[in-house]
Amino acid sequence: MNIMSLISVIIPVYNSELYVQKAIDSVLEQPDAIEIVIVDDGSIDTTLSICKKMANDNANIRIVQHPDKKNHGRSASRNLGIKNAKGKYVAFLDADDYYLANRFANDIKILEEGESIDGVYNAISAHFYRDFSLIEKNKLQLTTVREIIAPEKLFESMGPIGHLGYFSGIGLTVKKSIFEKTGFFNELLIVAEDTELWIKMTLVARLNSGIIDKPAAMRGVHDNNSSFNENDLYRVNNLLMYESLLNWSFKKNVPIDRIDLLWKKIWINRALNNKGLYSDLVFWITSVVTHPCLLLLKRVYRTFPIFKKIKNILNR
Repeated sequence: MNIMSLISVIIPVYNSELYVQKAIDSVLEQPDAIEIVIVDDGSIDTTLSICKKMANDNANIRIVQHPDKKNHGRSASRNLGIKNAKGKYVAFLDADDYYLANRFANDIKILEEGESIDGVYNAISAHFYRDFSLIEKNKLQLTTVREIIAPEKLFESMGPIGHLGYFSGIGLTVKKSIFEKTGFFNELLIVAEDTELWIKMTLVARLNSGIIDKPAAMRGVHDNNSSFNENDLYRVNNLLMYESLLNWSFKKNVPIDRIDLLWKKIWINRALNNKGLYSDLVFWITSVVTHPCLLLLKRVYRTFPIFKKIKNILNR
């Protein structure tokens, strides 16, 4: 394999015996130079056996495990995969998802022709392994950024900061060097770790749109999807994500107008989590003392917890 054009596809697996072969086969069917890095996250079903059999039949498949061979979660598993990847480019695939034909052809063309481009994102669709409603099918028919957006405008335009849609990790291809700018997946987050990393990419790297009007991959939808069944978990972790992003942004010297948008999201999510007056005060004061430049933002004064409390009382 030519390492200069090699794509490392990272597949974390955990008890995925029903889906993992389809996922791996969809990568093997790609005509590009690809290595598959399977990260077993402590599976206790037949997932590892399936992967080992496929690796024995194909030299492009490598299996790695955590040193203790236990379950460490999605972030730690993806990070282990990134660290073991040999390719110039990195892509992700969950064990219950799969790629469509020619998944990487357009991405590699864009990345090879544009030296300043760090990654390319594409639309995805959904494959239902369970019953579904028409509303649900229409909602998941195309997950995409709905307009072509310049890389420098992507942070403000793309969800969850903006309102022009968002991309999924299985539709993303990046240069491995991008992680030198962003760092790896946040292992303190149980969910929303991917959203956090994509936001970081929009802040310090350049992501181009690829094919956004038809899918490059299919997300498997079944009864065990955490994103469909763990609303409370997402509510808690979304707040942790925005608070983590705020501190990371100061370290990366992100412009203050973008920090303002993160500050707005923090207070929306603190309200959703019913943090309370004392907790809000501690967070507000600690943030301002740690990062005095926050006082340059009008929104910071409007979110001072006592002012908000008084305003709420007067509005009753």
